[in-house]
Amino acid sequence: MKTYLVPVDFSETSINAAKFAAALSHQTDVKEIILLNAYYVSPYETILPNPDMVLLREEEIEQNAADRIHRLEQIKKQLQKLVNTGVSITTHLNRSHLLRAVVENVISRKADVVFMGIKGNSSINDAHIGSHVIKISKASPVPVIVVPTSYHFENIKRVVVACDFNRVTETVPLETLKRLLSKKPYELLVVNIDKDAKHVQQDAQQMAEETALYGMLEEFHPQYFYIYKPDVINGILEFAAEKDAQLVIALPHKYSFLQSLLHNSVSQQLAEAAAVPVLLLK
Repeated sequence: MKTYLVPVDFSETSINAAKFAAALSHQTDVKEIILLNAYYVSPYETILPNPDMVLLREEEIEQNAADRIHRLEQIKKQLQKLVNTGVSITTHLNRSHLLRAVVENVISRKADVVFMGIKGNSSINDAHIGSHVIKISKASPVPVIVVPTSYHFENIKRVVVACDFNRVTETVPLETLKRLLSKKPYELLVVNIDKDAKHVQQDAQQMAEETALYGMLEEFHPQYFYIYKPDVINGILEFAAEKDAQLVIALPHKYSFLQSLLHNSVSQQLAEAAAVPVLLLK
């Protein structure tokens, strides 16, 4: 995890995600943090007037771009006070849609993980684009960490991995998880989602030993748990809060976990101080 990519749209949420990435540098091997702003102007905006009959001039576009670069540099100065010694921070303005900008920069800059706020991060002036987080999570070649708006960084000591024991196969990409966990002696809590309480009388540790997951994580000496709640998402969040975890990791399925997180009622919970970031493995 040598390079972090942080899309920034200057919203409070995106800046908080950047601060989280900077603080996390003290616990990882990161060498560079890239602050990315996507600024896309449709060709039609320069040849056709808007509903107010105002035509966007080239001078205005370039001034807007310059202003964005200046604001990125200001955020860079703030983050330089937070990062670990030796970590460089670079800024980049990309003249394309956010999704394309993120994927292109992940590939060209060899980024290892993308940090995003639960809201914000848009290539236009719309701040209500939680759907962008889902789209980027699906398209990104690397893992994405989603950071709640008001989350205040804590050193990561305890990590919750949310999954279905029986659905995890040897094809699940755990290399990123292993790289993350090998840096520090994190306490790993693996929780199974059992909303129908089918295994209420069974021992979680014993059941885990019968699955592919057990061998894949054995070197990290995890503890195994079952959640017996109809509401899977709230069950996971409550478990993370109860165990005082600093990070929740969702193994890749169909991203239903993230989609549920972006539902208004759950987004409000994530905005509270007790909510924690979510890492979506790829």
